[in-house]
Amino acid sequence: MKIPFNLFSAPWPYLLLLYLLIIAGSAYGFGSMGPISASFGDHALFCAIDASGKQAVVCWDANNSSSTASTALPPMAALSGGEGFLCGIAADTSQPLCWDSTGFAQASDLVPEAFKLNSYSHIASGKDHVCAIRGSYFSENVSGSVDCWDVVRVSNTSLTSKQSVRFYDQNTSSLVFTRLVSGDGFSCGVIIDGGIACWGPNSTALGVSGVSENFVALASNVESICGVSQRSGEVKCWGNSDTPPAGMRLVALAAGSQHFCGIREDNHGIECWGSFNASLIPKGAGFLSIGSSEWLTCGIREGDLVLDCWFANVSSQVNFNPPLQLCSPGLCRAGGCGEGMFGFNASLLNEPDLTSLCVRKDLNICSPCGFNCTQGFFPSSLCSSNADRVCTPCSLCQNSTCEDVCKLKSSPPSRGDELRQLLLIIGSSASGFMLILIAWCLLPRVVVARNQKARQCLSCFGQPDPEADGNVDQHAPATVAPCPGVAQVFRLSELKDATNGFKEFNELGRGSYGFVYKAVLTDGRNLAVKRANAATIIHTNSRDFETELEILCNLRHANIVNLLGYCAEMGERLLVYEFMPHGTLHDHLHGGLSTLNWTLRLKIAMQAAKGLEYLHKEAVPPIVHRDVRTSKILLDADWGARISDFGLLTPKEGDSNEDMKKDVYGFGVVLLEILSGRKAYDEDCSPPNIVDWALPQIKQGRAAATIDRYVPLPRNVEPLLKLADIAELALREDPNLRASMSDLALSLDQLVKEGLIL
Repeated sequence: MKIPFNLFSAPWPYLLLLYLLIIAGSAYGFGSMGPISASFGDHALFCAIDASGKQAVVCWDANNSSSTASTALPPMAALSGGEGFLCGIAADTSQPLCWDSTGFAQASDLVPEAFKLNSYSHIASGKDHVCAIRGSYFSENVSGSVDCWDVVRVSNTSLTSKQSVRFYDQNTSSLVFTRLVSGDGFSCGVIIDGGIACWGPNSTALGVSGVSENFVALASNVESICGVSQRSGEVKCWGNSDTPPAGMRLVALAAGSQHFCGIREDNHGIECWGSFNASLIPKGAGFLSIGSSEWLTCGIREGDLVLDCWFANVSSQVNFNPPLQLCSPGLCRAGGCGEGMFGFNASLLNEPDLTSLCVRKDLNICSPCGFNCTQGFFPSSLCSSNADRVCTPCSLCQNSTCEDVCKLKSSPPSRGDELRQLLLIIGSSASGFMLILIAWCLLPRVVVARNQKARQCLSCFGQPDPEADGNVDQHAPATVAPCPGVAQVFRLSELKDATNGFKEFNELGRGSYGFVYKAVLTDGRNLAVKRANAATIIHTNSRDFETELEILCNLRHANIVNLLGYCAEMGERLLVYEFMPHGTLHDHLHGGLSTLNWTLRLKIAMQAAKGLEYLHKEAVPPIVHRDVRTSKILLDADWGARISDFGLLTPKEGDSNEDMKKDVYGFGVVLLEILSGRKAYDEDCSPPNIVDWALPQIKQGRAAATIDRYVPLPRNVEPLLKLADIAELALREDPNLRASMSDLALSLDQLVKEGLIL
């Protein structure tokens, strides 16, 4: 499988990467065999086994593209990387395959003839050599003797292989190993009877001797190795290595040029030691597998099997995006899972056609159980034989079983301490809320002040905007995406990737329901994802959510934002809508975006009216918006108006007419904003309320004084005066005297059809 992608978003990070690769010199990092690994040197390449159930390999490099190796390789059981090459074990034959990371001819070219037909259960690539344990990969007895061969660079673009003399050791050849790791001039293995043995020209410098225990993971870099003790889970290192933090218990390891990273046993978070930038290490995300090159570490996240990568010593502003395939959380093996492990269940991925992550039904992936969660989450279920513990946000904690986990405390506080902490939290929250509120109110004013002239107040008009008449009528009848019998179900991992992890820079807006993010799917489609906040989730049960989905899916109209799908995984409530590329009407009238010409303004008014009319009269059940304003009117690719942010806002029996009249009033305010260019409420104007300012002038026959003079006036202003009259019909103080949305839509439609705006 191959997916091209952009490694960096700007030219300078790419130059920085090349610089890092050049200055890396002879520093290399090597990891033990796993479902993800990397080659090193000037032609760094990451490869991973995907989670398609076919054990296919996906590779990506620093040249903004995936490697052709990923499409030519057979299914692979395991991977390991060296300098400028990668090796693996073929899933169907257990035979070794090695390929040059600069290109791809035959994967067997870098395996000596004497070893090509051998079966191996474990393989480890070093700087310029490979060692492998003989035996069938999928047998339950994964132990045997070792073969080694050299990978020699014969030119800048060519590698070859030969049986190794440097790595033949008569004492080692008689030993039986269960796992291996290779570095620069050495290889080390875990002996079946316990202990570690090392061989090769640089092995004595490691100082590995007298070790008798077993290790569940090994990793090495240029001058050292580290292993995870099977008995204690703690890390032990040899050679020129920084000392790992005491008491740290890990389940997996990977090594860079000057650092090691591992996966914590308790919450599957990341721990690193050595020379690295701590601020770049992922916080709060759990991982099941990791692999590393000199400067980059990539992990497979436990919750969704999506790749996540981070640099060791590079500014976090560098933008690195691995492929979007789901990758295997571990190695497929024969036999059952032991204590403290769980067999990864493919059904958790919500792929109907995926029954296993392995090429054979008798194989499974045994991953270590987590027994805790990262800060801000609590374990809501325990690990079982076929599922890991489930971590739930602390915002959803509602009983005593999670209170101790979700509150930070170093020692049992006294009652006085608890009171002081409570007052501090309340005070901090209130202060923080006020700061956010102030910033939220001031920011639009600062932006507007910088990007556009002050809008008109009373009857004082500024100079016409010279760009105002640059708008052309690009509107055509909007098309409505077909709605299936039920909305499309999206994977949480899919939407996370499409929104860059729900990052703030992807945010389109926010409201009482939660946040709205822009999403870009792998097929290039742009969507809008509305993500419910904790309060919404807590106060809306599953049945209410299902009822809302049923109603929203049945609403289809060219002038509303139509629902496309949803996601309800991991306690999330996500609604997926059509994306409106031209933003909100508010942004164009008040936020510094392009000024709308009069033809477009009248069409937007008419289309918004038709959208609200549809909700009031044709939706089943009828829907009242209750928050009609310019920020809720979005503009699609054809500049068509779409009503947004209507949910389960169905009127109660007896309140239908009253509630709908409130929508009419809100729409009347929108018409005044379209006509005048003024905000609904602006403290810089007197009076600040647009209705108090405009309505008396319209009633006195001076509607011309309310027309936005920042947009060049048409030769015939009569339609604009009629627009003012229509707004007056919607804003009458007595609700019983206000026009209905059907009346307003009809009047505006007629106004547009007259075509008097020239």
